[in-house]
Amino acid sequence: MAENIDHIDRAILRALQRDSALSQRELAEAVGISQNACWRRLKALRDTEILKGSTARVDRKALGLGLVVFVMLRTRHHSAEWLDTFRRHVQTIPEVVDFFRIGGDYDYLLKVVTESMDSYDAVYQRLISKVELDSVTSYFAMESIVEQRPLPL
Repeated sequence: MAENIDHIDRAILRALQRDSALSQRELAEAVGISQNACWRRLKALRDTEILKGSTARVDRKALGLGLVVFVMLRTRHHSAEWLDTFRRHVQTIPEVVDFFRIGGDYDYLLKVVTESMDSYDAVYQRLISKVELDSVTSYFAMESIVEQRPLPL
């Protein structure tokens, strides 16, 4: 689908990543097209699911969510059934904001955002309560240098 995206679509996506609250008029002006053309392009981007929803970036520290933990998981189980159970379980833990299956020494990477070490321990306990894991290694972020960057379009 990326081959069907032209420079105007990319400009629309870049503008929306900077500020998804732009009105259709403001967006059309920002990328140099008419409002009707902008509406058609937005509709096409949504219909093809290149553009998914509209969200706001929230300052986690302002909400008291000062601890970011990268959790590396290793398992001995690789069946589709185990993975389905694991995926469903992880998705019930709201503090897990990113979840990846990865290659290398570990099988999964989770990004956990929470208030404190005590609240992370509660997340950890929930995480290990439903599925068998071979190892869990946690890396605690000392400083956020760049977070929630827009995609490079």
